[in-house]
Amino acid sequence: MSTAEAAETGALLTLAREALERYLEVHVDDDGAITFSHGDVPCVIQATRLADGLTVLSLTCVVAWDRPDDPALAIAVAERAGQGLFGTLGLGHTDQGVDVTLRYAFPAEGMDPSPLGTLLMLVVSTASQLRMELPGVQD
Repeated sequence: MSTAEAAETGALLTLAREALERYLEVHVDDDGAITFSHGDVPCVIQATRLADGLTVLSLTCVVAWDRPDDPALAIAVAERAGQGLFGTLGLGHTDQGVDVTLRYAFPAEGMDPSPLGTLLMLVVSTASQLRMELPGVQD
C-alpha cells in the first residue's frame, strides 16, 4: 500500500469513526478497520482505494451466523433482498450452517460527518431490523 493510499483510506476511516461515534460506541482495530455492534448485530467498516480519487467505504453487518440451513430462511432472505434495501443482503453457506450478511459499499470521499453518519445508520438499522424479522435467526 502506498503512502498516499494509506493516507486516503486512513482519513476516510477517521471520518467514518467520527460519524458513527455520534450514535454508537466504536472500536478501531489494529488494521484500521472500525468494528461496532448495533443491537445484536456485529459490524465492520473498511476503506479501500480502488483508483486515484476513488476510495470507498465497505460496511458489513452480520445479521445471523451458524444458523441451520432452513429453506424458510433462504426464501425470506431472497424476498427481502429484492425489496430495495440499503445494501446487499446475502446468505452464505459454511460448515456450521448459513450466515446472513448485509453489505454496503460506496464512495464516501468529501462527505460531511452528519450525512455520512445518517447513511451508515440507515444500513445498520436495516441489519438490526432484519435480525428481528427473519425466521430462525434469533435463538
